[in-house]
Amino acid sequence: MIVDVGGVGMYELATAVPLQLGGVDFLYWAVIFMVLALVAAAVGAGGVAGVSMEIARIFVLIFIVLAVIALLL
Repeated sequence: MIVDVGGVGMYELATAVPLQLGGVDFLYWAVIFMVLALVAAAVGAGGVAGVSMEIARIFVLIFIVLAVIALLL
């Protein structure tokens, strides 16, 4: 017997996939760009290091925003 809870069966509730916005991917790419920036700075490529750190900073901010949204939902 399947119990109906608000129009949704118990099986559907038990097998529901949580809402995920893919925020972890942004954190992964932020770390990649940060490592790239550190390597570029070590070999003296200041322009590449600056751009890479800016991209990493943007990805971290996007990750934080998506994490807050996911926690509020």
